[in-house]
Amino acid sequence: MVNPMVKYHSRLDATFQALADPTRRAILAALTSGQTSVSVLAAPYRMSLPAVMKHLQVLERAGLVRQRKRGRVRHCRLSAQPLKQAEAWLSKYRVFWKNQLDSLDRYLTRQQTSETRAWTKRNHQRT
Repeated sequence: MVNPMVKYHSRLDATFQALADPTRRAILAALTSGQTSVSVLAAPYRMSLPAVMKHLQVLERAGLVRQRKRGRVRHCRLSAQPLKQAEAWLSKYRVFWKNQLDSLDRYLTRQQTSETRAWTKRNHQRT
């Protein structure tokens, strides 16, 4: 029997591993404009075509990129499903941090109010 949570987490791990590299993130950004050939994707980088292909393989294993060969040219396109899963995972923590920051804001507002009162009281005593 296969545990679906293990499969979900391994896909999520692969997504974050792929996103951990700035070159791979830049490749994904380039693919938001649409399908592109590997040679066009590789052009901005000062690395060999095989090195770019290794980055694309990592992205493909994570499910973020799909490759299709037409004749001698490989074309890549973005696949957004793993990004949706990562966003769903992150959204749980977004709620947590929003609550934490709201609590901090309330605390700082109370502190500022009490300091303003103390400062005003001191200035009135001097006059």
